[in-house]
Amino acid sequence: MEIRDLTPDDLDDVLDVRTRSFGPLPAADKENWRRVVRSMFGEGRYLGVFDGSRLAGAARLRRFTQWWHGRPQPMAGVAGVTISPEDRGRGVGSLLMRAVVERATALGDAVSVLFPATTPIYRSIGYEHAGVQHKVTLSAEALRHLRPSGQVGLRRMGPDDAAEVMAVLHRVYAAARASGPISKDERTWRLWLENQDDFLYLAEDGFVVYRWRGDDIQVENLVAGSAETARALWSLVGSASSIARNVVAAVAPDDPVLWMLREWPSEEVRQARWMFRVLDVAAAVERRGFPAYVSCEAVVTVDDPLGGGGSWRLEVAGGSGAVTPVAGSGVMLSVNGFSALYAGVPTATLRLSGLMSGDDRYDEALDAAFAARPYMLDSF
Repeated sequence: MEIRDLTPDDLDDVLDVRTRSFGPLPAADKENWRRVVRSMFGEGRYLGVFDGSRLAGAARLRRFTQWWHGRPQPMAGVAGVTISPEDRGRGVGSLLMRAVVERATALGDAVSVLFPATTPIYRSIGYEHAGVQHKVTLSAEALRHLRPSGQVGLRRMGPDDAAEVMAVLHRVYAAARASGPISKDERTWRLWLENQDDFLYLAEDGFVVYRWRGDDIQVENLVAGSAETARALWSLVGSASSIARNVVAAVAPDDPVLWMLREWPSEEVRQARWMFRVLDVAAAVERRGFPAYVSCEAVVTVDDPLGGGGSWRLEVAGGSGAVTPVAGSGVMLSVNGFSALYAGVPTATLRLSGLMSGDDRYDEALDAAFAARPYMLDSF
């Protein structure tokens, strides 16, 4: 088996493996998939496993920005992991994912995220469950009544607004000290904002992307930096209530809309869990935001079979973190455990699940420093 970068000449083979793994794409989605994938060739972000000249599996590393306690950093989003049916059980997936982690690290990403179809293979490479994408069903009629008290300037948006959308996300997520949500790069935003089936509206401090799904409305993204903008955007979506009964929306677990509604939605909330991996301990800590009131230090040892492990003195103060290599052991964590800790999983949970051991005198400080309730509006 050989790992190599994919090229435009491999596009048909990649689509064939994808179809055998996930089922056929509708014609319109197939063309959109080709456009997105074609733009990634030549960047070192699409890898294939070859058995001779035959493609056995593929995976791409999407370029994202992810916020942790309000601070953005580059993130490798692992997507399109596909293995040909005849090659499953031959170790192709593990070989591919090791190459993905190595490539993401080489590209300068310190953290990585994926949505798993199965857990064991990704856990064996160091990924751990960290956050969720929440989808809740809301009443279109109830949303229609969430009108702002004043005038909020809304306008339709398109591909030329990609940079402004990114700027809005940076402002809103920083102010909210958000953990987990992501932004695409400007090129991908432009492609996404070209979708003729989506309805797109932009405000000074927010935006919404939604579409019809049968008789319902599906909200892909709704981000707002103020109560007035949130009410304006949600009531805009709810204005379809004469036709649509329900609005299915990806929201934060503590999204203000849940407190704005007269009745708390009683429908079941669907969750898609995502997995997270720290690729570079020092860079990931230094790029992360932390609560400004927390001042602490701890000695942590991270066991990473792919080479990113070691022992560090971790110091957090003034909203920032830093690590210094040390000889001691302190808290013992697998890379899975450190990734989960970074994402806010409590130390008590990590110890009981066997992902953390050793010195426990730092546990309370680590819980305070890494406290987070990570979520994501997007899936990929």
